[in-house]
Amino acid sequence: MSDNTIKGRVAVVGIGETTYYKRGESPDPEFKLVLRAILDACADAGISHRTVDGFCSYSNDRNMPARLAAALGLPELRFSNMQWGSGGGGAAAAVGNACAAVAAGYAECVVAYRGLAQGQYGRFGAGARVNSISGPPAFTVPYGVMSPAQMYAMRTTRLFHDHGISPDTLKAVALAAYHHAQNNPRAVMHGRPLDGDTYDSSRWITEPFRLYDCCLENDGAAAVIVTSAERAADLIDTPVYPLSVQQGGPHRSGATVDNQPDYATSSFKLLAPRLYAQAGIGPSDVDAVQSYENFTGAVVMSLIEHGLCSYENANEVLTVENLTAPDGALPLNTSGGNLAECYMHGLGLQIEAIRQIRGTSTNQVPGARVALANAGPMVEVASTALYGTAEALG
Repeated sequence: MSDNTIKGRVAVVGIGETTYYKRGESPDPEFKLVLRAILDACADAGISHRTVDGFCSYSNDRNMPARLAAALGLPELRFSNMQWGSGGGGAAAAVGNACAAVAAGYAECVVAYRGLAQGQYGRFGAGARVNSISGPPAFTVPYGVMSPAQMYAMRTTRLFHDHGISPDTLKAVALAAYHHAQNNPRAVMHGRPLDGDTYDSSRWITEPFRLYDCCLENDGAAAVIVTSAERAADLIDTPVYPLSVQQGGPHRSGATVDNQPDYATSSFKLLAPRLYAQAGIGPSDVDAVQSYENFTGAVVMSLIEHGLCSYENANEVLTVENLTAPDGALPLNTSGGNLAECYMHGLGLQIEAIRQIRGTSTNQVPGARVALANAGPMVEVASTALYGTAEALG
């Protein structure tokens, strides 16, 4: 086996989530939410929390590893890692960084985590309210481009224009997510189904995005525990094996003022081939997909760039029937995703991919051996993970 891989070397042994709340409604501070998710993940793995010796997060998470280690009473903190910026683009990357730390021997039991309590720190998705503007925002804010929805709506409109993709693909993504949420009692939108007429009559947020094309805004926390494959075999009956994790951005992805040369991209065109090559599989091997939805247009781009459909056949492939489990050809966001389960900056989508491989999803894909979970489409640095069963290791 090449040294340039995590495949077969590491495993996910624990997952944990708090209750998910509407933004600003958590009764607990953010730090306590993160601790609760970590403790739940340790319980799921059947380990003492004192065996944790590393932490990974992303998106400038405020919950510092040294403070977490102190609160948990850890005897030693061996690894501390952050992917900076790029919002939810680090959800898969944080798990990947945890895998790399274990594979390299920097630590033995590493937690990837994310927490949000917007009542404590302010609403994450709102445009900034400031008295003066300078730097790159001076070229966008005066013209009304203040929020992520506005920024990414323009990219989606370009996608439609350049490739003839129908807005109906966005509708299919939203309806599939809400359909899956109705079987998931953890989902914020559980018990609140969505039909086509309701979607069509919902208000515009920023064209082409209607209300149900936009992710939720929530409080809560989630955690994933990674350890060595050898140790995992002694801990749980169904370890989940990360087959490959990749992160990156295309040429000039960080160019300001919407000045990227490839405008209608989700940032996965160069990443996806590396992802599959490291795992030794291809798109046809993927049984279930968890595709980060900041907005539904990003999902359409992501599925294309991961080779799960093409620009030419996206309108035919991306239908509600194809996207819903258990019988769809491309089961998508089977927990409800960021649209209908919870927006925990995408870490919930990584957890749902893990559940699919464990066979414990509330919308289980029969016989799922490989699950893909991407993170943060259209941001500067995106990431994707492939998870598999022991059989998928080959």
